[in-house]
Amino acid sequence: MLLVASYVFYGAWDWRFLGLILLSTGVDYFVALRMGRENNDRRRRYLMLVSLTMNLGLLGFFKYFNFFADSMHDLLSALGFQPSPLVLSIVLPVGISFYTFQTLSYTIDVYRRQLQPTADFLDFALFVSFFPQLVAGPIERASNLLPEIANPRRVTSEAFGRGVVLCTTGLIKKIVIADGIAPSVDAIYQSTAPSGADILLATWLFAIQIYCDFSGYTDIARGVAKMLGFNLMLNFRQPYFATNPQEFWHRWHISLSSWLRDYLYISLGGNRKGRWKTYRNLMATMVLGGLWHGAAWHFVAWGAYQGMLLTVHRALFGRQGGSLATVRDGFERPRPRWSAGVKRLAAIVLFFQVVSYGWLLFRAESLAQVGQFTQSILHLDIAQFAALSIPKLPVPTVLAIACLLLWDALIERYGPTFYAGWATSLRGALYAGMVYLLAFGATTATSAFIYFQF
Repeated sequence: MLLVASYVFYGAWDWRFLGLILLSTGVDYFVALRMGRENNDRRRRYLMLVSLTMNLGLLGFFKYFNFFADSMHDLLSALGFQPSPLVLSIVLPVGISFYTFQTLSYTIDVYRRQLQPTADFLDFALFVSFFPQLVAGPIERASNLLPEIANPRRVTSEAFGRGVVLCTTGLIKKIVIADGIAPSVDAIYQSTAPSGADILLATWLFAIQIYCDFSGYTDIARGVAKMLGFNLMLNFRQPYFATNPQEFWHRWHISLSSWLRDYLYISLGGNRKGRWKTYRNLMATMVLGGLWHGAAWHFVAWGAYQGMLLTVHRALFGRQGGSLATVRDGFERPRPRWSAGVKRLAAIVLFFQVVSYGWLLFRAESLAQVGQFTQSILHLDIAQFAALSIPKLPVPTVLAIACLLLWDALIERYGPTFYAGWATSLRGALYAGMVYLLAFGATTATSAFIYFQF
């Protein structure tokens, strides 16, 4: 039933997309099954190559063909040639980047002998296409999700209630905060010559928008899954409370950052071959991670910027900060001394500015706009704040942002179920407030989830 529901859900965008996901599912199922029975290392490498070629070939064609064709055309034109443009009308399948990485992780784990392949085709098909997280993650591992599919599930009232709260917070993040912010951000980034103050405010707002948009989808996905008896991995851990780039990537899009670490960074050599090759591997991983986000040079620039931050941080501080977390519902609860609170708060605010400039690279329409906006910010005049042109946010959106800041602070301090021990009346007031904020704060200027384009 869940498999049929997932295919109906995905086919609702475009029924032709079903052919691609069925192709990926079928090929990787049989490749992994054969690798599990094969002892010859050369044959296993050939089988792994089949999976890599098929998955990355489909992703490359549908997502990057026009990007590379246009880039080659521009390069040849700059060299004095006059090539004819080659553009194909390619519809990008929704979620292809997510389910491609998910099914690839399965075959790579089988190839590395870290996982036994499943013989149940329906279980594997549901792992690839499970509808709550199919189109925008989190990118689940087979070792986590396949056992939950294969084993009997029991939905408790506590888990169902937790799922409802997750869905509600996700909806508030998306349709009250992210969609409420979007018109203000779009107005500045689509403007021809905004002031430095407008760009700065719009970029701060976009940092909030993309967090609420993406983590909101993840909350909804995890909430729906919990109501069905599944426990998807945690994908965000209050990322704007980070104080350095390493910590940020321990908290932001955890399923992708851990995927890049385990299947790209480590495959390139990780930190095993000396300091300079470690820096090279960090840069290559993040540049490719930027390209994964979109077929445009400003995404490559964003990836390079993130790689530079990680490289500089590692050069200065080594491997401090721990490993990437892939926790599912647990939480580390840091309890710093109050004497260190002011220092940490200052570090959080300062590093948020560093992250926000990265979001300027991410949100920009082109590299030319990146240059223009950067120059405007560098020539920022305090007087510009008195003549802002950025549209004001709706009052419910501002209220929801304040509530979200408090919510995340409580989760950071006490864990994701901090409210579980409250008296019934207090929890009732909390739930009523959430419903009220959702019902009266929802904006009519709705937009698609940002990560659907990836």
